[in-house]
Amino acid sequence: MDLWVKAAHVISIIAWMAAMLYLPRLFVYHCTATPGGELDERLKVMERRLMKAIMTPAMLASWGFGLWVAALYGVWGEMWFVAKLACVIAMTAQHFACVSWLKAFAEDRNERSERFFRIMNEVPTLLMIAAVVLVIVKPF
Repeated sequence: MDLWVKAAHVISIIAWMAAMLYLPRLFVYHCTATPGGELDERLKVMERRLMKAIMTPAMLASWGFGLWVAALYGVWGEMWFVAKLACVIAMTAQHFACVSWLKAFAEDRNERSERFFRIMNEVPTLLMIAAVVLVIVKPF
């Protein structure tokens, strides 16, 4: 049973990370689209579907299975786990920032630049690297 829960956690993380890396890239392209144009409307649909069908369910599953794994292995007080949990909280904050940016694009009121979204596209990668190192290496 433990291994099935772990597998479900890893699968949900992979789906969440894929979406977290793809959505800001869509925002980069969306910055160049003319509001109301064909590309603008297509990107709005893609962004909304990615968020609703993949990103949010994967985030919820990652949290659910992750807490389950933490309970199974009793890691609550270990410092590496606390640091990893901080990374997951930061990733969740980035997720909700993406929700906000998606709404701005959907309402044709985005004021952020391509450069901003290119930088934001790197945040999930850095958080993922930190989380993986904390879980695998357990440096403290």
